[in-house]
Amino acid sequence: MTQITVQRWTPAAIAFALAIAVVLAVLAAGPLIFPAGFTERLTALFVYVILGAMWNALAGYSGLVSVGQQAFFGLGAFVAILLSNAGVPVYAALLLAALAVGVLSLPIGEVMLRLRGGEFAIGMWVLAELAHLLVNLDPLVNGETGTSLIALDAVPAAARRADTYWCALAAMTALLGIVFLLLRGRIGASLQAVRDDEQAAASVGVRVLATKRVVFVLAAAGCALAGALWLATAITFQPRAYFSVQWTAYMIFITLVGGIGTFEGPVLGAVIFFAVETLFGALGVWYLVGLGAAALLFALFAPRGLWGAAQRRYDLRLLPLGFHVVLPTTGRIIR
Repeated sequence: MTQITVQRWTPAAIAFALAIAVVLAVLAAGPLIFPAGFTERLTALFVYVILGAMWNALAGYSGLVSVGQQAFFGLGAFVAILLSNAGVPVYAALLLAALAVGVLSLPIGEVMLRLRGGEFAIGMWVLAELAHLLVNLDPLVNGETGTSLIALDAVPAAARRADTYWCALAAMTALLGIVFLLLRGRIGASLQAVRDDEQAAASVGVRVLATKRVVFVLAAAGCALAGALWLATAITFQPRAYFSVQWTAYMIFITLVGGIGTFEGPVLGAVIFFAVETLFGALGVWYLVGLGAAALLFALFAPRGLWGAAQRRYDLRLLPLGFHVVLPTTGRIIR
């Protein structure tokens, strides 16, 4: 009697993983083969991927819809400046700033994660505004005048561009890897159970608050690292720019267009956002209006996003988060 086969890695998934490895190898040589301007733009793309992946982990897999993730983005940049001014090597300061904000998010999460639905969303926005006001009070920042990451001024432009690019690429790869591993394990199953029905999840033994805490801290640290990396590309720090709600608007656009609740979706959404920004970013306010309108249309008429629609239509599962059952007679794969 032929038995049913349960597998996680399909041939298509293995081929896709190998293709990703090749792409990452090419990107690793970016500063050596790409023009300076393109290298800087790719650094921005890596930051957008991080932001999209973090918001998707929070909202798409945990049901925690936040409109205040700019709080952690701005704090990451601010803490990086503090550490650098204290004598920490500048690129080490970027990583340590993300870790520090992740630790800070633990007590914040104890309060915010007790809120539900719209209360959580608005609470996070209030948190971002409060963080903005507190940072403005620091004499180092000079209010909205801001300051800069002075230590990077001493680094030659070419070296700074290459080092920031490699840091952003490494951060993007590492954070995507962490999210992938989390979603493949028990925490991933718990997160989706909590997203679908908290009470039902708790009734079968899921530790709801602890599960939410994991993804909340990860998203906070990831957004903080994105903010620190953005600071390394821009050098200057103005609180109004870094604590602007537009950063969360970008995250929402990237996730909704790419495919909320899918692993690959935010990567696709970040590429689309990057292309749109490159082509139409100079339009100013109308560019932001267009982004908002596009996100609204996707939310109303294509809530699964582009990748979600492709998964549903063509049964695409290129990165295996779950298991597949292969029927013995037909070889058909059941997800």
